[in-house]
Amino acid sequence: MREAVLLVVAVCAFVGAAFVPGGAFDSATGESASREEANKVLAEVERKEAFASWSAGETVLPRGANGHFFADAMINGVPVGFMVDTGASVIALTGADATAAGLTWSDADVREVASGASGPVYGVYVRLDHVELGRHEADNVEAIIVPEGLGISLLGQSFLRTIEPVRIEGDKMILGGS
Repeated sequence: MREAVLLVVAVCAFVGAAFVPGGAFDSATGESASREEANKVLAEVERKEAFASWSAGETVLPRGANGHFFADAMINGVPVGFMVDTGASVIALTGADATAAGLTWSDADVREVASGASGPVYGVYVRLDHVELGRHEADNVEAIIVPEGLGISLLGQSFLRTIEPVRIEGDKMILGGS
C-alpha cells in the first residue's frame, strides 16, 4: 500500500512538472521526451501494481471471449489449463491432463461420480498431492478424473475454497488479496 501511495505522489509530481512554464510541454522537443517519460512512469505503475497483487497473494484472471474464466495451474508440478467452475464441487481433470500429471486408474475404477447437464458423469475419485495457482497452493486436494467426454479440466471448489476471497469485478476474477 505504501508503494502505491509513493507511486501516486511520483506520478502527480511528474504531471505537475510537465505543465509548469519551462516544463516538458513548453517546447516541441520537450513534448516528445515527456511522452517517453510518461510511458516509462505508466510502465512502472503497472509493474508495481502487478508486484502489489502478487505480494498480496492476489491472482487476477481475465474473462475469456466466451464469458468464462481460465487459469493455468500446476497439478503435482505439471502445468494444466483449466476453466474455472465455481459450481463444480471438486477439480475435474480430463484423462489426458490426469495422465500428464502422473495419475493412473483402470477402467474398472470408473463409475458414476456426478450428474451433469447431459446426464451422469463417469470418472474416478482421486486426491491430488499438490495444486498451485499463482501464489495459492494446496495439498491433498479432492478431484475426479473424467477419462472421456470432458473437453477441458475444471478448477472447482475443492481448490477454490482454499483461497479467500474469490470475487468477480467486471471482467476479472480475483483470487485472494484483500
